[in-house]
Amino acid sequence: MMPPERAWKILDTAEQICSAVVVSEAVERLAREITAALRDVQPLVLSVMGGSVVFTGRILPLLRFPLELDYLHVSRYGDATRGGTMIWKAMPSTEVAGRVVLVLDDILDEGHTLAAIRDRLLEAGAKKFYSAVLADKDIGRSKPIAADFVGLKLPDRYVFGFGMDVSGAWRNLPAIYAVTSEE
Repeated sequence: MMPPERAWKILDTAEQICSAVVVSEAVERLAREITAALRDVQPLVLSVMGGSVVFTGRILPLLRFPLELDYLHVSRYGDATRGGTMIWKAMPSTEVAGRVVLVLDDILDEGHTLAAIRDRLLEAGAKKFYSAVLADKDIGRSKPIAADFVGLKLPDRYVFGFGMDVSGAWRNLPAIYAVTSEE
C-alpha cells in the first residue's frame, strides 16, 4: 500500500490530460456506439477487474439493450508500472460458449492482456468477441489487438484516474492524469 503522503505528492505533481467532462463525454459516446452495434444480440458483458470497475459502472446504465454481466480478473501489472507475467485470477462464472461477448477494459496499453483475454474467450467457445476500452494509449508501435470501441486516445505516458491506478492509488478520480516525475 502506498503511503498517503506519496499518493498526494504524485497527484499534486501530475498533469491532468483529460478532464472529468471529457471522460464523461467519451463514455456517453461509447455507450451510443456500443448500443448501435449490439442492441439486438443480448451480449455477455465482461468487466476486467479491477481497472475497469469505474468504466463499467459508468457505462452500464447508458447501454440501451438487454445484457448479462459478469467479470474476469487478469493482470500483468499488479502494483508495478510495467507489464510482467500474465496472472489469471478469475474467469467468468457465466458460460461464454455460443455467446456474443463484450469485454470492457480501462486501457489498451501494449495490448497483450486484451489479446490474451480474446484468445481465451474464443477458445472457450465465444461466438463473437468485442472489446471496448476507455482509453487507447499511443505507444508508437503495432499492438496484437485493436479495440472495437475506443473512448479516448492517450499519449504514451503513465496515466491514472477513472479506474486506472498508480501503485494502487487514485482509481477513484473522475479525470485522467499523467505522472510527471519518476515514482
